[in-house]
Amino acid sequence: MKTSLVYKVPKTLLNKGTGFLNGYTHTLNPYTGCAFGCSYCYVRQMPVSLFRKEPWGSWVDVKQEAANMFAKELKRAKSKGKVTIFMSSSTDPYQPVEYKEQITRSLLEVMAEHQPDFILVQTRSPLVTRDIDLLKKLGDRVRVSMTVETDLDDIRKQFSPSAPPIAGRLRALEQLQDAGIPTQAAIAPVLPSSESFAAILRPLVDRICIDDYFMGDGSEGKRTRRLGMKPLYEQVGKEDWFSPEAYKMVVERMKAHFEEHEIWISQAGFEP
Repeated sequence: MKTSLVYKVPKTLLNKGTGFLNGYTHTLNPYTGCAFGCSYCYVRQMPVSLFRKEPWGSWVDVKQEAANMFAKELKRAKSKGKVTIFMSSSTDPYQPVEYKEQITRSLLEVMAEHQPDFILVQTRSPLVTRDIDLLKKLGDRVRVSMTVETDLDDIRKQFSPSAPPIAGRLRALEQLQDAGIPTQAAIAPVLPSSESFAAILRPLVDRICIDDYFMGDGSEGKRTRRLGMKPLYEQVGKEDWFSPEAYKMVVERMKAHFEEHEIWISQAGFEP
């Protein structure tokens, strides 16, 4: 799917953390829209997508002059107290347009100089490794949360064909670990995976977050049900995975390779 880009100067960048992300003082989205266009993305059912009248994944708004505006907003927020930031709640900060536009990198440059108390970088893109130099400057104030919903790339292709291959994400986790960047693997949402998944992740991370549609879409699964996900599971003969109970099997598999304190469930795993 071709992605159309629109360049806009935003009115604001830092937004108040609410709902699922109420543990954060702010959310930060370098872009509006997301070219990865994952089938299960809860943002498809949010106003930012519904009011657009264009297919989710077909458009991205690039936020121009973002760094200057963000520097002012961050300075103001820091003067009022603790600042914890979730980047990003309704886009991927490292989607393909970031290669050229580098909006996310410009925001990290601001944060490296004026450090928030904590920043969680949520992505499914290996491009995050480009910014290891800046992430290192943030020390233990940063955590990179890399979405790895499954270890099976044919499953990835079924549910998110435009998203980066699983192998690239695993290599990125290894690079982040080698650089000493705090990381976690976010199995979110839980997709069908193999019994080897835990063994594959074990050398790469010491923190796992497991979440599914029913806990993690901010509406107890209602948004996801409106997306009509079940047929995608039926097409690959995995309909038993489309269940509020499926995540428990993944938890049990992870317990064979990870300690209890290394496994986090849903909202708790994304908290600062």
